[in-house]
Amino acid sequence: MTPELYQRLESQGGAADLSARAKFALAGADRVRYLNGQVTNEVRGASPAAAIYACVTNAKGRIEGDVFIHASADPGSLLLLDAEEGLREHLGARLERYIVADDVELRDVTEDWRLWHFFGPAAEAARQLPLPTGSARLDVTRLGAVGVDVWVPASGVGLALPPDVQTVAPETWEALRILKGVPRWPQEINNDAFPQEAGLEGRAMSFTKGCYIGQEILSRIKLTGKMPRRLVRVDFGALPADTPAHGTNAVPWTLFDSSQEPPKAVGQMTSITHHPVLDRPVGLAYVRHGLEAGDSLLIGSEEPPRIFAKVDISPT
Repeated sequence: MTPELYQRLESQGGAADLSARAKFALAGADRVRYLNGQVTNEVRGASPAAAIYACVTNAKGRIEGDVFIHASADPGSLLLLDAEEGLREHLGARLERYIVADDVELRDVTEDWRLWHFFGPAAEAARQLPLPTGSARLDVTRLGAVGVDVWVPASGVGLALPPDVQTVAPETWEALRILKGVPRWPQEINNDAFPQEAGLEGRAMSFTKGCYIGQEILSRIKLTGKMPRRLVRVDFGALPADTPAHGTNAVPWTLFDSSQEPPKAVGQMTSITHHPVLDRPVGLAYVRHGLEAGDSLLIGSEEPPRIFAKVDISPT
């Protein structure tokens, strides 16, 4: 992403085609009660005008997927879910597994809908946009601030985007979410993570809605405040010219505590991008709980052992 594109997106916003995301529809009289027992957030907060964000967790409280949920405005009153493309098969099977005696029907509707997200000032343009018949428009927070999703039936007329709205490629969308400190499946959100570790407690969890799978473990974490690690932003200094790319040849970047001798591994990089204005790498990492901004950390590799540079961390 060039500095010019980044500054334009920051000042004017843009639109991303998210049609590849997995999409599911839940119908039936028990749909809200059933889904409330599967996800970490209050499903009754989902409406035709706004989506909620939630995690699907296992019995040990670890994340099996993350979803956005909204209600359709149709007389059939569906609940519509969207998730990362790579979760399509797994999440569908996971949700189907717990439908036992419930009046619930789960359908994969991935191919039935095109999905656009408008962010920044472009979200206001999306609110004024004429929509094809059968479309839906709703508020959704995907990049750290409220934007607008537009769902358009795939079988109908496509969405005519305003000519002054900048569309972003998948790689630009990925860079933006890292710059905004937004975790993603499977880099930060995965089967090894608790929602609180990924910084999702404030936006993806309800502790008053009642029981769901994994709720007991996650409530205990909230009560004790004890987590083995947490997600942070990482800001790099200058890197040597011969620094290997993150993950190249199975050499993941590791964070080390330089106050110990020899430096001790205390975290792992999960996502990295280049900041187009600062002109240096930035990213996200899981670090040992208790490390704070200002702690002296180094970035490097364990195998082979090597230190690249000093880094700074801050909350996501």
